[in-house]
Amino acid sequence: MGVLIFMVDDNFDDPHAHLSPSQRMAAFKEEMKVSSSALQEFIDDSPFPLDGFQKEALREVALGSSVLVAAPTGAGKTVVGEGAVYLSVRDGERAFYTTPIKALSNQKYHDFCDRFGAEEVGLLTGDTTINPHASVVVMTTEVLRNMIYAGTDLSALRVVVLDEIHYLADKVRGPVWEEVLIQLPQHIQTVALSATVSNLEEFGSWIKQVRGSCSVVVSHKRPVPLYQHMMVGRRIYDLYAADFLTKETRLLNPDLLQAVDEATNYTAQKGRQGYRSSARSTRRMIPMRMNRPRVAESLERANLLPAIVFVFSRAGCEEAVQAVLASSVSLTDEAQRQEIAAVVDQALLKIPVADHAILGLSSWKRSLESGVAAHHAGLLPIMKETVEQLFLQGLIKLVYATETLALGVNMPARTVMIESLEKWNGSEHVRLNPAEYTQLTGRAGRRGIDVEGHAVVPFRGVVQPEELAQLSSRRDYQLKSAFFPNYNMVVNLLRHSTRSKVRETLEASFAQYQADDKVVILAAKLRKLQSQQTNLAAALKCEEGDVQEYFRIRASLTSAQKKLSVARKKGDFDHAARLLVQFNPGTAFLYRRGRRTKAAVVLVGADPQSKNPVIRVLGEDAKVFTLSAGEISAGPFQLGYVSVPRQGARRLRDRQAVARQLRALQRSSPKPKEQRSAQVQELELQIADLERDLRTHPVHHCTDREQHAAQGYEWMKLEREVQKISTRINAQTSSIAHDFDRVCRVLEALDFIHGDDVTKRGEQLARLFGERDLLVAEAVCENIFGSLSVEEIAALASALVYEPRTEVAREINIDLPSPGLQESWKRLTKTFDRISHQEKKAQLERINPPSGQLIGVTYRWAKGATLTSCLTDSELLGGDFVRWMRQTIDLLEQMRRLPDPVLAQKTKKAAEKLRRGVVGWD
Repeated sequence: MGVLIFMVDDNFDDPHAHLSPSQRMAAFKEEMKVSSSALQEFIDDSPFPLDGFQKEALREVALGSSVLVAAPTGAGKTVVGEGAVYLSVRDGERAFYTTPIKALSNQKYHDFCDRFGAEEVGLLTGDTTINPHASVVVMTTEVLRNMIYAGTDLSALRVVVLDEIHYLADKVRGPVWEEVLIQLPQHIQTVALSATVSNLEEFGSWIKQVRGSCSVVVSHKRPVPLYQHMMVGRRIYDLYAADFLTKETRLLNPDLLQAVDEATNYTAQKGRQGYRSSARSTRRMIPMRMNRPRVAESLERANLLPAIVFVFSRAGCEEAVQAVLASSVSLTDEAQRQEIAAVVDQALLKIPVADHAILGLSSWKRSLESGVAAHHAGLLPIMKETVEQLFLQGLIKLVYATETLALGVNMPARTVMIESLEKWNGSEHVRLNPAEYTQLTGRAGRRGIDVEGHAVVPFRGVVQPEELAQLSSRRDYQLKSAFFPNYNMVVNLLRHSTRSKVRETLEASFAQYQADDKVVILAAKLRKLQSQQTNLAAALKCEEGDVQEYFRIRASLTSAQKKLSVARKKGDFDHAARLLVQFNPGTAFLYRRGRRTKAAVVLVGADPQSKNPVIRVLGEDAKVFTLSAGEISAGPFQLGYVSVPRQGARRLRDRQAVARQLRALQRSSPKPKEQRSAQVQELELQIADLERDLRTHPVHHCTDREQHAAQGYEWMKLEREVQKISTRINAQTSSIAHDFDRVCRVLEALDFIHGDDVTKRGEQLARLFGERDLLVAEAVCENIFGSLSVEEIAALASALVYEPRTEVAREINIDLPSPGLQESWKRLTKTFDRISHQEKKAQLERINPPSGQLIGVTYRWAKGATLTSCLTDSELLGGDFVRWMRQTIDLLEQMRRLPDPVLAQKTKKAAEKLRRGVVGWD
């Protein structure tokens, strides 16, 4: 693909040993360019010898090439980014270092302050601005994207480091990385740091296409070897047999397999569901319970502490800590407990005493003193940072964490345990993929401290050793683009360009690059199928007429008949569901179930919110049963009403009386006429036409018609496959451009753009970034915030950033504590409905509805309420509260920069009202 890839896993050797004299001269000139830079000075200043891949990558940076560095977690990729920053500063030029999350930005900011001095380093994270014109500025990637759109002067910028660039596969935030790479001025060098993925050549080729150059440097070697284990009962076994650890064909540990067999048989004997009693099985079962105190003891006994245990549930993390705390297990001595208490007490001074109880800080302190902690997004930032600090100091020995810990936070451990290889992805439980497993276990093994790292998975009857071996050894995970054009992106691009040029820009995305690669593969498959179809068509001849046309009619008829069957079932269900929710007790009706038409009378009506309504009815035979919309194949046809006892016909004679009335009403009623939907009627007419065309076609009367049939069906099978692949090619060719056109249709319908021009409303949208950017802009343009107080503005703004963790949470009652908020909430939901209508017309659904579950909490906090009073009746944890308040503040700050002085003043005050206490702590 035209990109140079360096596979470097060993020490840095002379790369010019086997070159010709002319090649040696070219290499010598390159080396002179490298040596004249400050590269050797940076290498000499390193506190540890650099690995080969680090030196090779830094050499490419010094030569001026953009670089993509891929290496395992903990291998030292960031050294390359730090070297690029160092070279820029020494040459008197600026450097940006971007990260995906604020915690990483804060961490790198402190690292660079230590290296270059605080006066040379800045920090930009949306809610924090420090020294923004410094030589080195650390920022989140979104901040850099926003600077590009704002037209910030980047002429003095030499290099941008994009840390954790594999994040571009993230569905929500991934597109930001591609926006930056595509739109960053061409004179700026990029250094991209990634986890190892299997399509690096493809990704590097794309970067070279958009940036002009890209050298890919890959290392698969971990600086600290990682050993895989499985825990059965209290004992930890090596996954592989010791004699085969260094061979390519690795055998599973026979002691482990025997232990798993014994545990499986023991479980079966106790009557647990899901296993055969004779041998190990891959059948699913209810996972065995974890005895967490016992696990902690086992890890300590095996000298595998400090350890991080990934649980995938905040509640699970807290339960684990409490279980260990309630046991006699303690992982610290008296001196360590005193040292921990001093650090914790210092942190607690920053949290008002009145809020200690609601946050459970006394229990938190006790757990830390015993050497155990939880780490998840529900904790206050100061609590998480205290845990990180104590863990790095070696005072905390065991941390139960959610997977967010694996996203770059500097907390390496000797051991990583993953309690379950399944996690909830928002809609279902799914197995970890190899990339996720590698990311999590990458925390194991502290460079310079441990000679080896350890990954442990407990045997709980669900995952077998064979599965773990396959998961831990696979390396076939691909980086897939999640890029799509959003509303803010489109108006920002159109401010400086035309639709046709913007379309070209978007088609330079990695998403389109990958789609085009797939098109090449699909096109080859299409040509092969078309060749087979052509050969078959040559043999498919009939003297009576066009055989291909005849079999196309037959195929169309079969397809229409299938569609009719589906349409009838759907139409019958929709009709039944619509009527059943309207039927009250006493309603008599006819319905068809299978081939029989029956009569019934309603005793108990259906839930009006149900998608498949169920009613309780009495039939002609006086028997009571339930009937759902899905059981009705035709109808229901309302007959009228009969008298039903108030108590619901509980007695036999009452049921018989109701049944007599029902039969009498049925005899006196005319036969109902079946209703058919417009779609059913249209398909019936289409089928009639096709049947007529088939009967009148000349081939239909051929005496060899059925002999043609075998070849005809095979030809039609190829025809369907050709059409299917052609449709996929059309969908993927310029797929990003098609999305762009849909976005433009919505923006034009809502008056944010006119043709190539951005309107005044569009200028407002260009300054608003977020998942509900269009809804925020529309709300501002409709002056929904205009009449609200400062506190009400803060409260309503929370509904434009908050996302409930589950769909159930979205349905709970919304607290609207003032008339102004009640009215503005109605207007906001109507505004969303209007946007949603335009999106559906454009076949594009992007904006989520506003989520008002935090309105009341935010209003009270803005009014000065304590954290305790805000959280008492809320499902929020302290860390969630702080995170959503800060995101609300970020939105208010964006709104403050809009050209509306009154709104700017109010949103500034609203942000100040929220930025206090634990929310304002930095």
